[in-house]
Amino acid sequence: MKDPIHQVAIITNPLAEDAVSALLEREFGQTPSVYTDATTQLSTVSVYWHFQPGERTELRTTLRDALNELEEDGVEIAPARIKVIKVPPQDWSESWKKHFKPLAFGDALLVKPTWSKRKPSKGQQVVLLDPGLSFGTGQHATTRFCLGEIVRGVNGGGRSFLDIGTGSGILAIAAAKLGYSPVEAFDFDPDCVRISLENAVLNKVESSADIHAGDVTKLPLKATARFNLVCANLIYDLLIAQSAKITARVAEGGSLVLAGILETQFKQVQTAYEARGWKLVRARTEKEWRSGIFQR
Repeated sequence: MKDPIHQVAIITNPLAEDAVSALLEREFGQTPSVYTDATTQLSTVSVYWHFQPGERTELRTTLRDALNELEEDGVEIAPARIKVIKVPPQDWSESWKKHFKPLAFGDALLVKPTWSKRKPSKGQQVVLLDPGLSFGTGQHATTRFCLGEIVRGVNGGGRSFLDIGTGSGILAIAAAKLGYSPVEAFDFDPDCVRISLENAVLNKVESSADIHAGDVTKLPLKATARFNLVCANLIYDLLIAQSAKITARVAEGGSLVLAGILETQFKQVQTAYEARGWKLVRARTEKEWRSGIFQR
């Protein structure tokens, strides 16, 4: 008999829900659902998981350590309670549908789950992605920023695009839908690569988006190809340590989007890239997250 499904939930305050969501994404490879109680004004961030014997205790320790790290980085996570609750299988599969709604980026792009009946406006490209499968469905602030910059950068097609750390493949798929060419994306996690390729097939862009396994830390310093728009949605210390390799892949006159950065860590990232001659031209802060676009 298959192990029962459990809800893994972290109760926090609304200002920290994005940071806690990112934490659960990293641990489980799922985009969490978020529910805010109108009475308590506390947010419950949840994923659903089949536990192996003895795994629950180890997981609680891992989550508590990760929450402590967030707090050390200046994120107000209180009350930060961890709950693991056994739930009937029929409940969890439907729960995603309550929390994931279509996202429109002007008249250019619509990102929606497969069950949504929302129709695109005239000329609006559609990206289909379901939550609970991998990193990135457009719901997270940093992913939304990247998607917005991809839409902003469209100038009739012909621009090239690179996604470093592709997760679900959402950015590469959106770029291919919007006419960027060539489109390349990579991730060091084989599960992310597999799911990204499945999502590319779902969206019928498997022939126009080159998605493959790759590790930014193992890239050669000299790039064999450079791109008009590069997105790197990575943790801040990796962005800093690999800044030379990341910037080497941006074409002359191109733009670099850096995301996945806590607001308290953004200045360190900005300083590292400014030291390489890059200038922050636009940025946005949403809750605990800050993302920016850089040009030389």
